Amino acid sequence: MANAHAELSLDLLRVFEAAARHLSFTAAAAELGTTQPAVSQQIQRLERQLATRLFDRVYRGIELTDSGRLLFAHVQDGLRAISLGLEAVGARQQHEVLQVATDFAVASYWLMPRLHRFHEAHPEIDVSLVTSERTLNMLSSEIDVAIAFGDGRFKHGEALLLFREEVFPVCSPRLLEGRASPLTVGALRELPLLHLKPEARTRWFDWTSLLRELGIAEPPASGSLRFDNYTLLIQAAIAGQGVAIGWRYLVDDLIEQGLLARLLEAGATSDFGYYVVQPERKRRARLVQCFVQWLQRELGDDDLQPRVRNRQGIAV
Repeated sequence: MANAHAELSLDLLRVFEAAARHLSFTAAAAELGTTQPAVSQQIQRLERQLATRLFDRVYRGIELTDSGRLLFAHVQDGLRAISLGLEAVGARQQHEVLQVATDFAVASYWLMPRLHRFHEAHPEIDVSLVTSERTLNMLSSEIDVAIAFGDGRFKHGEALLLFREEVFPVCSPRLLEGRASPLTVGALRELPLLHLKPEARTRWFDWTSLLRELGIAEPPASGSLRFDNYTLLIQAAIAGQGVAIGWRYLVDDLIEQGLLARLLEAGATSDFGYYVVQPERKRRARLVQCFVQWLQRELGDDDLQPRVRNRQGIAV
């Protein structure tokens, strides 16, 4: 009996399941795209291998024997389980994961509030965010695409300008209560300033360079609160603990929600900015292209101007 079971084919069981479900060899043949004699032969073969009768041939049809009913219940469950397994494997193969590297600030304040729209447009692609406060001049092998700060020169990748560095002072509206509006540049010196500790290789605006751009040559007060994480710095500004340097795009939604207020119309821009960096290797090129095109749609044609640089920093 064990040897007979080992020789059973899935096709035989499928024929049996169809015949038992329809209680008709003819109907089973029509479903399976074969002939009634072929189905009858397959059932006879299965009965010989199992050494038991599965159907009783009655007037105008067939009926399941006790053994047939027992086998039918288990075969149906088994075929259903196989079908579900195949569907799960197929869905898993179609569901791909895109590894996106960026810093905490971009992930928290710009990318995450919008990422649900990417999932709606591309439900077959999952985005796995790899966040770091370190510069992303070099991309590790598992990264498919990055959003990184710099001047467009990134090793082992081509860069498309996403948005330029454009900054201005922001703080909680509570911190401005009782003060004249709009605030003057000189009034900044009366407010506590929140400082971000820069990495040695970064060149983003700090308070010294921003105040210089605003016409204040004297260095700012050192400030009692200093952060090595822009996300924490912005949370401190929202809590009313001081004035932060706000990045356009990163703080726009917070200003719209009333959590932050822009102190001055004046601001400063630089030749630096955030770039979409695509590794030169073509791994998952289709997924990367979908993501980059979605970024373009999010910013709009007027905001995302093509400024592609190769790894030597030469515009192409």
